Amino acid sequence: MISGAAVAVGALARSTAGPIANAVPKREIAAAMPVPIAPPDAGNITLNPQLLRRALAALDEHAKIIRHRDRIAIVDFSASSSEERMHFLDVESGRISRLLVAHGSGSDPRHTGYLERFSNASGSNASSEGAFVTRDYYVGKHGRSQRLAGLDPTNDHAMDRAIVIHGAWYANADMIASHGKLGRSQGCFAVGESCLDAMFDHLGTGRLLYAARA
Repeated sequence: MISGAAVAVGALARSTAGPIANAVPKREIAAAMPVPIAPPDAGNITLNPQLLRRALAALDEHAKIIRHRDRIAIVDFSASSSEERMHFLDVESGRISRLLVAHGSGSDPRHTGYLERFSNASGSNASSEGAFVTRDYYVGKHGRSQRLAGLDPTNDHAMDRAIVIHGAWYANADMIASHGKLGRSQGCFAVGESCLDAMFDHLGTGRLLYAARA
């Protein structure tokens, strides 16, 4: 399930009818403070402020390609796959929700649960870092899926590599109880099967997904 809480960052918490570049100017991004997330069943968890700045800067950099700038996803691959490290940020309301997401087997060859490296190479089975824009939906070997286009030199082979968003049994929360971590994908952003609808509803098409390590 996705959990969520309000974000206490003034630059992000205000609503705006204009483009996000106007709502979150670069001077405020540079001054962003840690973003506390405090769901009832967990202690204070923070979205790394440096990662937040980088994601918002990417949103500004790729403004001509990213049509919808009201909501974004930020994946903190510094965290273990046992943690809810995909953060959904509603930029207008300042709310964050989060869920589990798997990384590629080529990024974690020893299957420790931690991403060790990124790759943009075909056949690497690794996760790629950088800014992605969500594209169309389709039904493939993993069922309902969504294509992603990489916008940076570190992930611009995403379409050729078929790096997509899809649901997977090995990304379900019960994997943590039995194995202490999620299974691994072939570089795709695999989420729990019961979370796929929420994932698609939040991002839709033409929005930013930013993946990196803090």
